Amino acid sequence: MDVDASLNVFGEPLESCGGEPITGFLRDGCCNTSDADIGSHTVCIEVTKEFLEYSRFRGNDLSTPVPEFNFPGLRPDNRWCLCAQRWLEAYKQDMAPRVFLTRTHQKALDIIPIELLKAHAADLN
Repeated sequence: MDVDASLNVFGEPLESCGGEPITGFLRDGCCNTSDADIGSHTVCIEVTKEFLEYSRFRGNDLSTPVPEFNFPGLRPDNRWCLCAQRWLEAYKQDMAPRVFLTRTHQKALDIIPIELLKAHAADLN
């Protein structure tokens, strides 16, 4: 499996998204990606109650633990590597969670324009 370079949307080294719970397609805490990551789990989000409800409504229950996959379930204020297409879908429904740009992989830009991500940035001054 070829892993893409660990760079964020600014072309700088990708920062860790979260370790509690451990996130990322590669379960390395970062929103790293590879050719095997069909969902492009590249957007580091700030989890909110509203987004969890939206995601559950759309068929992806992220709040319920799944012990067989060592997944404790997400809670508000967690950080999580979300699929870029799911974030864009949430954006179109006015439900997009805030993102951490320094923790979002540059591959997200293949799906989401940087302007949209910047408008939802949790880490821009």
